[in-house]
Amino acid sequence: MSRQSHHEVEIDPITGHETTGHDWNGIRELNTPFPRMVIWALSLAFAYSVVAWVLLPAWPLGRDYTRGLLGLDQGRMAVENYRHLEQARADWVVPFASADFASLATNPGLMARAMPAAARLFADNCAACHGVEATGGPGFPSLADGAWLWSADPAAIAETLRYGINSPHTDTRFSQMPAFGRDGLLTREQVAAVADYVLALSSGNADPDSHGAAIFAENCSACHGDAGSGGLGIGAPVLADDHWIYGGTRDDILATLGGGRQGVMPAWEGRLSPAEINMLAIYVSRLNDGGNAGDGR
Repeated sequence: MSRQSHHEVEIDPITGHETTGHDWNGIRELNTPFPRMVIWALSLAFAYSVVAWVLLPAWPLGRDYTRGLLGLDQGRMAVENYRHLEQARADWVVPFASADFASLATNPGLMARAMPAAARLFADNCAACHGVEATGGPGFPSLADGAWLWSADPAAIAETLRYGINSPHTDTRFSQMPAFGRDGLLTREQVAAVADYVLALSSGNADPDSHGAAIFAENCSACHGDAGSGGLGIGAPVLADDHWIYGGTRDDILATLGGGRQGVMPAWEGRLSPAEINMLAIYVSRLNDGGNAGDGR
């Protein structure tokens, strides 16, 4: 590699640009000017940043910030847009502030507009626990199987939504299954006998004259109903079907009988409006109605 003298100026015959004087194994390094397009782009970007600093919110000032000459506030704009949205849909949302569920359900036009919105409410607030299809999961009941812990009536569902289950709300619904094994209410052998009976109930092969059936009748039927039929509206699930909240294996049932259960659902009062709660209650009550909850039928 060689280097030209600082006093020599060499012009590349092809491009017409000066060279730097460096020769890299026969390759001359050109001293090309900075592209004008890039200079213009940088200049425009700088000019825009100065204008944006002056016109738009830009600089943090501790807990505040500079508002800019335009005084734009995205938080205020979001609230205003939400208010406009509320006003635009008030004609079909306001009627749901009333708990007259029978009258609401007989208005097909109103249902057709409201149920897609209720489906969105369910997806945003309920699906995380109960599943997108409302089929439940470990620890969370299915809402689409026709078996209800309290009632399928929209008014009862609305009450559950408002106050929650075992929640901090003063009017919450309470539901708790005792720990028959841990608290010594039943012996290990009795727990095993009841577990076998409950497992047989779900398959339709339960022996009503078995030892487990006698223990069940004395300790469990007050909440779960005769032969686990449920339907008492006190938060105790049906045990005579194949839907399980905490699992339907023998080990799962033994764990439930031994340690008890106390599920929790949050109270939605204050987080959802009364109209949204009532709308959602109607939607949930229709989930097992042939999959028609979302189309107003």
